[in-house]
Amino acid sequence: MVKKGLIGILAGLISGLFSTGGGMILVPAFIHLLKVEDKRARGTSVFCILPMVITSGFFYYKGNYINWKVAILCAIGGAIGGYIGAKLLKKLPEKILKIAFTIFLIYVSYRMLTS
Repeated sequence: MVKKGLIGILAGLISGLFSTGGGMILVPAFIHLLKVEDKRARGTSVFCILPMVITSGFFYYKGNYINWKVAILCAIGGAIGGYIGAKLLKKLPEKILKIAFTIFLIYVSYRMLTS
């Protein structure tokens, strides 16, 4: 119980600081620390992210840090992409998901370091 709470606190902290939604912490923590099966870890992470995003979003709103035009358009696109991604999750082999996620992390890390 304590381990799960600490994972949630860490994910929320990361979400608030870096606007990641916490999934970058939750999925690996669920898989490696709590021994949750990969696809179930992703689904559980998505469910856990919602309260973190609402809480962090409230404080970003209060600080006037939201570009509403961008936010609304990206939210619509994100809902569509989330639907497609959830459907693909059922069909793609675990190995492909791990490779794709690793490539994504490497690319984003590189872009962050070079910008």
